[in-house]
Amino acid sequence: MTDVEHRDVVVVGLGSMGSMALWQLAIRGVDVLGLEQFGRVHTYGAYAGESRLFRVAAKEGQLFTPALMRSRELWQELGTAYGQHPLMPVGALSLGPRGHPDIESTLRSIQQYDLPHEILDPAELRVRYPQFHVEDDDVGVFDTQGGLVRSELAVAAASDQALAHGAHAWYDTTVVALEPGTNGVRIVTSRGDVMADRVVVSAGPWTTRLLPELADIVKVVSYNLIWFMPRHIEMFTPDRFPGFMRDLDGVHAFGIPTLDGYSVKATPNLGFSVVEDWDERSTTLTREQLRWAGVQMQKMIPDLMPDASRWSVHGESLAANKMPIIDTVADGAIVVATALSGNGFKFSPVWGEMLADLVTTGRGRFTEHAFTVAAHRQVPSVVGAPG
Repeated sequence: MTDVEHRDVVVVGLGSMGSMALWQLAIRGVDVLGLEQFGRVHTYGAYAGESRLFRVAAKEGQLFTPALMRSRELWQELGTAYGQHPLMPVGALSLGPRGHPDIESTLRSIQQYDLPHEILDPAELRVRYPQFHVEDDDVGVFDTQGGLVRSELAVAAASDQALAHGAHAWYDTTVVALEPGTNGVRIVTSRGDVMADRVVVSAGPWTTRLLPELADIVKVVSYNLIWFMPRHIEMFTPDRFPGFMRDLDGVHAFGIPTLDGYSVKATPNLGFSVVEDWDERSTTLTREQLRWAGVQMQKMIPDLMPDASRWSVHGESLAANKMPIIDTVADGAIVVATALSGNGFKFSPVWGEMLADLVTTGRGRFTEHAFTVAAHRQVPSVVGAPG
């Protein structure tokens, strides 16, 4: 019988959270192996697409703000260790009608945690950020600790630092099955079997292929990213234009200053259908969707040309209540992190740290009942596209 390799911990999926968990486990000296079905950085993950908005003042609720404060620290630690900083602290502007629920929730987070910020009225917005169309009832909330994260760089940096601290990784390796038993978990892969005392599953939209018992609460959805070219690109450089969220006429969008020197990521939410499996997801945008997106973004930012210069669509795991699942299953042998619901990248280093905590101590610093499988089973099933 062929000997089966043994590791103390195996991390399945080395994307957003998996690469961070591998890094955090490695710097603690844990004997850890990461398994990734694609390469070290690739275009299939939910993290792909150049950049993500980073905020400390969480519109998703005050529950998340302390985690984001820690996440910012970890982004800075990762950048210092790697020698390139994924986090660009250009600030994050929330712009919308006064009294909008997202604006109010952001303000509650700021007030509860005494976060540095600025509140801008319409006149101030028009002077400071003339790139935006501003209505007379709009308000701007500027999160001075926010900004953007270069997502592929972040995954590459975390993976590199994990390997530098003794972690191992098998890339282009598909995990076929997880088989918990009395002596640990057998991980069946395209490269051979591995035994581990504990397994971290951070497989995103592929989660239920490995953990089918979660199929009732974890679904798959697509999210779109779109870039447009402004006529005056000098107005959209990181020193003049922040990361932003904009709500106008019932449409929500987010965006990033130019990183390529000719285009701006400016993406309205198109709302794709929720499906059961990765293979069923939407993978493209229609001409009608792109036209609609161009019209909406030109309303918000008049200097943008309404025709997209490029776009991409990314699969992601989804929970009905948009809460992440970070919990143990299989009698504690498997730690699962999934259902980031298109909102998770800014949290990835702190969730990675929490996964390492769960593996090594049994409890994470930001553990919440709302993140458990049991709590998600009390929420009505996903029936439509995310809002």
